[in-house]
Amino acid sequence: MKLSGGRIDAFLKRPDASVCAVLIYGPNAGLVSERADALAQKIADPKDPFQVSELVGAALQKDPRRLADEAAAMSLTGARRLVRVRGAGDGQVQLFRALLEDGPAAAFLLVEAGDLGPRSSLRGLFEGQPQAAALPCYGDEGRALEELIAATLSGARLTLDEDARDHLLAYLGEDRILIRNELEKLIIYLGADAAGRSRASGSGPVTLEEVAACIGDSARLSLEEIASAVGEGDGNALERSLARAFREGIGAVPVLRAAARHLVRLHLVTGEIAAGRDEKAAIDALKPRVFFKAAPAFRRQLRHWDPARLAEAIELLTRAEIECKTTGLPAQAVCGHALMRIAGGGRAP
Repeated sequence: MKLSGGRIDAFLKRPDASVCAVLIYGPNAGLVSERADALAQKIADPKDPFQVSELVGAALQKDPRRLADEAAAMSLTGARRLVRVRGAGDGQVQLFRALLEDGPAAAFLLVEAGDLGPRSSLRGLFEGQPQAAALPCYGDEGRALEELIAATLSGARLTLDEDARDHLLAYLGEDRILIRNELEKLIIYLGADAAGRSRASGSGPVTLEEVAACIGDSARLSLEEIASAVGEGDGNALERSLARAFREGIGAVPVLRAAARHLVRLHLVTGEIAAGRDEKAAIDALKPRVFFKAAPAFRRQLRHWDPARLAEAIELLTRAEIECKTTGLPAQAVCGHALMRIAGGGRAP
């Protein structure tokens, strides 16, 4: 059974009694972990070692009987047991297939995996079995991200002004764990807490300046450096920032999307200028506004690009993201090649 949209939240709140095995997968590792934790708590007590058995996908290759043995074991307390497998992949599909085709096991099977394409045998297995379910976890975007931000901040009785909200929507990224960590850091920075004590700077909505002072380091800063290096046409800076981002565990797709967001903003402004609008007015019209520290570089990049070349670059990034998801080629290599090509086109004369 394949679940999507609102059916996922409904299932996590009240799992279908006929389902005894669930695969939670996707590029958003934080959301995969968060949803797996939520489902695990519905099945068993995660802190009880007699109810929960945790396995690693790669280790099952060396001990293939371990999965079946754990799934068949009965709980000493009489409660339903949970077998949780982390880091699973297509390499273990035959083990899961044998278990599911034998019929419902004594324990509930919860499997976590990374990004699985439409042709994934593991994903196909869980989607095709009536007693199993597959839950995808993609990036928090658009309305979903806005709701997550609002829900997290409302616990500390904080609201955002329009510019601060737009800035968070543009720069928080897509990984659920990173998003929550950044929002919690913002709450602490502002001196607010769950009891509703107001921040040190006073009451009223959180401003763009307050958000920018706190949000934007670590992963977000790496992505901004990459996007700026692409726009500047600085291949050396791009190579350094890409290597650092990949070491930090940032995926190729978030990198491509960060660069695309930046180029889209440049494209919007260059288009307005080509139509006769004043440069300052075109820049000021952007939402979210260009952060003041990045404004000089942004204006400089406008002089290196024209709308037609930016459109070609954005199309190249779109094709690169599709290749990362569908071709099986090394995603980091695809990403780096595309960005270097674009940076070459944006180099100052």
